[in-house]
Amino acid sequence: MREILFYKTESGECPVEDFLNSLNSKQAQKVAWVMQIVEELDKVPATFLKKLANTDDIWEIRVQIGGNIFRFLGFFDAGSFIVLTNGFQKKTQKTPKPEILLSEQRKQVYLARKK
Repeated sequence: MREILFYKTESGECPVEDFLNSLNSKQAQKVAWVMQIVEELDKVPATFLKKLANTDDIWEIRVQIGGNIFRFLGFFDAGSFIVLTNGFQKKTQKTPKPEILLSEQRKQVYLARKK
């Protein structure tokens, strides 16, 4: 079983929580449902959780509701924790490079603070 954690900035802000708060209730319900699947299933289908190629071990949680596609980027910490660094609405086929870079940067900050 996995546990999903949200990255917090040094000032205590939580970007993923802020993004979740911007969703309507139906969207937020679907996101919560997918996150529950990611936490509870031993083998999560790639439609919901996938490692991004050519990244610093960044994974994405994928949520689709109607025509809206939402992505949450993050990384594994200590094997059973997924630390989500950022969330966004996806509008193109490829995951935006700035979002990947932001996730990689926050991963480095998280790991440095942990030491």
